[in-house]
Amino acid sequence: MSAIASDKPLDNDSGNAPKDAGKRRRALLIALLVFIVAGLAWFLLWLLVFSKREKTDDAYVGGNQVGISAQVPGIVTGVFADDTQLVKAGQILVKLDATDADVNLRKASSGLAQAVRQVRQQTQSAASADAAVAARQLDLKRAEQDLKRRIPLLAEKAVAPEEVQHARDAVDSARSALDAAQRQADAASALVDGSEVANNPAVEQARATFRQAWVNAQRNSIVAPVDGYVAQRSVQVGNSVQPGQQLMTVVPLHNLWVDANFKESQLRHVRIGQPARVEADIYGGSVEFHGHVVGLGAGTGSAFSLLPAQNATGNWIKVVQRVPVRIAIDNADLDKHPLRVGLSTTVTVNITDSNGDVLARTASDQAVAQTTVYDDIAARADAAADEIVKNNLGAAKL
Repeated sequence: MSAIASDKPLDNDSGNAPKDAGKRRRALLIALLVFIVAGLAWFLLWLLVFSKREKTDDAYVGGNQVGISAQVPGIVTGVFADDTQLVKAGQILVKLDATDADVNLRKASSGLAQAVRQVRQQTQSAASADAAVAARQLDLKRAEQDLKRRIPLLAEKAVAPEEVQHARDAVDSARSALDAAQRQADAASALVDGSEVANNPAVEQARATFRQAWVNAQRNSIVAPVDGYVAQRSVQVGNSVQPGQQLMTVVPLHNLWVDANFKESQLRHVRIGQPARVEADIYGGSVEFHGHVVGLGAGTGSAFSLLPAQNATGNWIKVVQRVPVRIAIDNADLDKHPLRVGLSTTVTVNITDSNGDVLARTASDQAVAQTTVYDDIAARADAAADEIVKNNLGAAKL
């Protein structure tokens, strides 16, 4: 009897099995609730946050890189800016030897002065020719009057027929002299008629030559077209440079942007004008730049690569393509935390409002970049030419 009694399970008598089963059920129920809550939280997070934004770390800072090049040939005599230095618009960066330019400018100056004096001489010659025409007209009138007086006397035989014939010959001679003088006057006036000395074609041509020589002389001083920082300086003193040869680069760091390369599957709801947040690796997550989408690229990066993919040949493997999206950064943020061209960034675009345009609908008439440092060159050249013309006019009118 004792052996049989010992074979009975003691758990049933103690009641531990139902308690353990209840604990397991409660643990499973709690775990299930935790997973449900976590899933619900993740769903709400995706619905309210992740589905309202597109994010990529394939994004880099971009900016204008203004190449500085020579416009006239010459020997470099001075370099006044180096890499990393700040330069202002209009500041001299490089100077070229001005000897040849000065010689050409002096030749053009003397040519303009000579042209003015020659036109003055032609004007006086035309006036003299006009005076000769007036004199020949008087001669003709006098000859005609002499002939008119002698014709009645011939009928009365008061004068000889030969004298009347001589009077007729004098009229013909005076008429021929008047015609020749008129032609000479027309020829002399052809060079000066319809214009004053200052805008005579010969003077205008000499003025253009002087203007070009004056501008070339100014171009021996190469100036910065915009504010920025110098990079890629390659010019050295003594170099012989040619027009178009790049000497250095000026990079403005104020109006920068970010080219964010989103996957094609991320662009479904990206629109122009959507706000964006940019974090630069150089500052980390402690600094946030604000911006907005200004446009989407016209093609994928591979389409514009040097060697585009030839997917129609050989075995084909699908590769997710990326399209550059340009993000304009607020200049106020750049003033506080300057960036550099080429820095790595992480871009997050808020796509909550996806009613905007994917592509621009109107053409922009605003300048992407512009400078005013060359605006007064033409006016200064004209002022110098006007001074030469004025000094050589004498008493003549402009």
